[in-house]
Amino acid sequence: MSNSNTTDFTNPSTFILQGIPGLEAAHVWISIPFCAMFIIAILGNFAILLIVKMEPSLHGPMYYFLCMLAIADLVLSTSILPKMLAIFWFNSREIDFSACLTQMYFVHCFSLMESGIIVAMGFDRYVAICHPLRHSTILTIPVVSKMGLAVVLRSAMVILPIPILARQWPYCRTNIIPEPFCAHMAVVQLACGNTQVSSYYGLFVLLCVMGLDGIFIIVSYIQILRDIFSLPTKDTRLKTFGTCVSHLCVILTFYIPGLLSSLIYRFVQNVPQHFHALIGNMNLLVPPMLHPIIYGVRTKEIRDRLLWFITHKE
Repeated sequence: MSNSNTTDFTNPSTFILQGIPGLEAAHVWISIPFCAMFIIAILGNFAILLIVKMEPSLHGPMYYFLCMLAIADLVLSTSILPKMLAIFWFNSREIDFSACLTQMYFVHCFSLMESGIIVAMGFDRYVAICHPLRHSTILTIPVVSKMGLAVVLRSAMVILPIPILARQWPYCRTNIIPEPFCAHMAVVQLACGNTQVSSYYGLFVLLCVMGLDGIFIIVSYIQILRDIFSLPTKDTRLKTFGTCVSHLCVILTFYIPGLLSSLIYRFVQNVPQHFHALIGNMNLLVPPMLHPIIYGVRTKEIRDRLLWFITHKE
C-alpha cells in the first residue's frame, strides 16, 4: 500500500480510502455507532419485507412501495458499510479502481431510486386521500409494477454517465480519497484537467432530477392538504393527516440532509474534511436505519404483525 500523497499515473489500479480524515485514531470508536446503524438497517428492512410477505392484508400498493424502499435501503447500506468497517477495524484502505466506480454507481443509483420510490409513495397517498373510491382502480398491481420498473430504469440510466465519465479522466494528482467510500465528487476532484462536465452533470442530477421529485411531492401534498382541510370535523382531518405522517418523516430524513450535504460540498469553502466525510456517511446510513423504524412505529398493521410474530416465537 502506498503512503504517498502524490503519484504520477493516468489510470490508477487502486484508490486509497482515507476513512474519516483527521480522526483516524478514533476510527474504532466511530465504527461502533456506524455498525449499530448497519445492524438496525439490515434487521429492520428484512423485517419489513418478511412481514409484508407473510401478511395478505398488507398486499397493497403502499406496502409494495415500502418493500421497494426496504430493498433499496438494504442495497445502499451493504454497498458502503462492509468496506467502511474494514477500514475502521482492519485498516484495509485499498479499493480497486473498477470496484470504486462500481461502488460509486450503486451508491448514487440507489439513492436516486429511493427518491423515485418516495415520489411513488406520495402519489399513493394523494390517490388514497383525494380519490379514495378510485384508489383500487387507479393503483392496480400492473400500474404499481410499471411505476416500480420506471423508477428502477430511470435511476439506472441517469446515474450511468457518472462512472463512465469518471473513468475517462486522467488521475495524476493522488489516489487518496478523503472518504470511507467512493463518493462521486470526492473521486472527480482527484482527476486532472477540466472535469466540469462531471461536476455539472452531478449538479443536474441533484437539482433537476431529484429537484423534480421534490416538486412532484410538494404538489401532491398541496392537493392532499387542501382535501384534508375541506373535511367536516377536526378528528377526521387529524385521522386522515395521520396516514401521511410516516411518509412525511421519510421525506424529511431523506431529502433535507442529502441536499444540504451536496450543496455544502460544492459551494461552501474551508469546511473540515472530517465534517464532509461524517455528514456524507450519515446521509447514507441514517435513512436506511430510520425508514423501517418510522413505518414500524407509525403503521398499525406492521406493528401488530411484528408484535404477534415476536410473542408467537416466544
